[in-house]
Amino acid sequence: MKIIQITDTHFSPGKPHFNGNWAPLLTWIEETGADLIVHTGDLTVDGADKDADITFSMDLMRQVSIPMLIVPGNHDVGHLKGSDQPVNAERLSRWRSLAGDDRWLEDAGAWRFIGLNSLLLGHEDDEEEEAQFEWLDQALSDRAGRRVALFAHKPLFVDTPDEGDTGYWSVRPAQRRRLYDLIAAHDVALFASGHLHWAWQGRFDNTQLTWGPSAAFIIDKMEREMPGERLIGAVVHEFDTAVESTIVAVPGMTAHVLDDVVHEVYPQAVKQREPVE
Repeated sequence: MKIIQITDTHFSPGKPHFNGNWAPLLTWIEETGADLIVHTGDLTVDGADKDADITFSMDLMRQVSIPMLIVPGNHDVGHLKGSDQPVNAERLSRWRSLAGDDRWLEDAGAWRFIGLNSLLLGHEDDEEEEAQFEWLDQALSDRAGRRVALFAHKPLFVDTPDEGDTGYWSVRPAQRRRLYDLIAAHDVALFASGHLHWAWQGRFDNTQLTWGPSAAFIIDKMEREMPGERLIGAVVHEFDTAVESTIVAVPGMTAHVLDDVVHEVYPQAVKQREPVE
């Protein structure tokens, strides 16, 4: 079973800065012979508030001849409480009506693949607890001996497994601990994510961790250095009795630098960084 993971494409009809990376990425995907494509979120520039961003991006995804499953990112459904665009019923409904389910599972032979909506984690509401954690517990409990690969937008942690709250960047400590317990109990071989715009692979206990590289942009001086490397591309995951993952710099794609265009693409991010007078 071969799965191609793509992530953080940031497509938009109104802000087309990164749309040009789709043609080379699509060509490469079609040549891989993959069985499944998994998109780990931030499909759009601003699907959290704009229907057109989601419909435009989904039209691009439908050009792929290989089956595809998608989990949303923060730019698709919103983020934590107190942010400019918190996850809420309206944003979840927009995604579900225009893009499909925000969590899913797919069985293939000896493997169960599970997609999570990591943007629900930390809200401590019914969507997180009753809708997702209970669903995840059941999906893991009835796996019938299959090994598990989890796909989500946000990584479990950035620097160390026991780090504190990183806010924007990773799963909050309480929810992370719950995920650790579930991962340890249910033979989760892979946790694959995006979000950071860094490409990295490591391990936590018996689980491989993979951060997929963005298909849109890298970040230079706007944010701190993180583990891994800056590149534009995708990940090839090959599943047999175990999983082998390879991070790929896809030919023909442009490594846009967000710092150069952030005033146009995400002006709200610039405003948040401006000093208060």
